[in-house]
Parts: sequence; structure tokens; C-alpha cells
Amino acid sequence: MLKLGTLYLIPVTLGEDNISKVLPPDVISIAQQLDTFVVESEKSARHFLSTIKTVKPVRELKLNLLNEHTEDKNLPDLLKPLLAGKDVGLMSDAGCPGVADPGAKLVELAHQKGIRVVPFVGPSSILLSMMASGLNGQQFAFLGYLPVDKTQRNQKLKEIEKRSLSHKETQLFIETPYRNQHMLEAILSVCQPNTRLCVACDISLETEMIVTKSIASWKKSPLPDLHKRPTVFLLLA
Repeated sequence: MLKLGTLYLIPVTLGEDNISKVLPPDVISIAQQLDTFVVESEKSARHFLSTIKTVKPVRELKLNLLNEHTEDKNLPDLLKPLLAGKDVGLMSDAGCPGVADPGAKLVELAHQKGIRVVPFVGPSSILLSMMASGLNGQQFAFLGYLPVDKTQRNQKLKEIEKRSLSHKETQLFIETPYRNQHMLEAILSVCQPNTRLCVACDISLETEMIVTKSIASWKKSPLPDLHKRPTVFLLLA
């Protein structure tokens, strides 16, 4: 019986190449040995793999795409190398694959087929922001993106704040980077003065900023410029 390959979940940096600071040497070592990957975008994957200096030249690596446009019917094709006994690396564009990432679908299918899944330690903006926020780390929920429509977004913020208060639960969410400033302004206009807000921006980069204050305090101070900067918002009512 043919031995199945292993699906390695390879974390990548959250921004500029500070690989040696955020990835353990053994993670880099295993990634260097692989020659088949499932990636969110080919350009960012090639850049990362070039930086860590894979054993095979990057142009000879097999990169299969899995992103938000990939149809479920095409997922089994991505498993074929694993079913044939080849080890495969799964990578997101940034951070840890499978967390707020389309790679989760492939991981689910791998489990169904009895394929071994091995996650590696690396930067996760969700976990790092939660760690640094000072908010409730015993109970928290990641909500992904909120509605784009202003009315719907504001209503959702009220619901989030209400849930946080009733469950004593930290609420985490993100926004498309070019809409970050609008999100911050919406939070300050909708939420109650005593609600605490953490803004975690450019995590693990030289420009990192992680600040937690009450809504009332945020309103009294100059607002940071979050435009086009990856940011996680955390609320605790």
C-alpha cells in the first residue's frame, strides 16, 4: 500500500522579510526541502521561497493555487500529490495557513482522506494581537470582516459590543487595509465610552503599533494613520 504524503502548514511573515526573527530554524529547514506547494498567490509564494533559499531552484518548484476563487470541485486535484506519497507545503499570503485563510478547506479534505497534517509555529496576527491587547484571553471570538455597507457595519458593531458585554468576550475583527481608517472612526462613533478598543497594526514589523484604550480615551487623542496597514481590531465591553 502506497504511503501517503504529509501536508505541512508553512507559516510566512506578516510583511517585510524578517524571517529569522519570526520563524524557527526547523520550519525554514523543512520548507527548504519541499518541492510542491499549495499557495494563495504565486508571486508572494515565490518571493518567500526565494528568500529562504529552497534546495531546488524556485523556478523548478510546483506551485498550485488555492485562493478565494478556487472552486470546491477543484480541491481533490490539489490532494493528488499527497495521495501519491509526496509531501506538500501549504502557505497563505501572510501568517499561518488555515486561519482566516482558504487553505482550511484543503486541510479539512486532507483529514477526510487520512492524510497527516503538521502545523508549524509562526506569526499569527490574530493570536499575537490577542496576546498583546490586555483584553480577555480566556474567551474571545474572531469575526473576520464586518459588512462594508455603513449602516450594516454600524449595526454589526452594536451587536458585537452587546455580545462582548453579555459574554465578557473579546471580539476580534479585521478590515481591508484601505478601509481601516473608516472602521476606526465607525467604532469610535458607535461604541460606548467605557468599551475598550485595541488597535494592533503592522504586527511583527518595524512599524508595529499595539495600543489599548477606552473609547473615551481614543476620542481624546490623535488617531493613528492606519491607511493600507494590516490591522486587527479588538473590542471588550
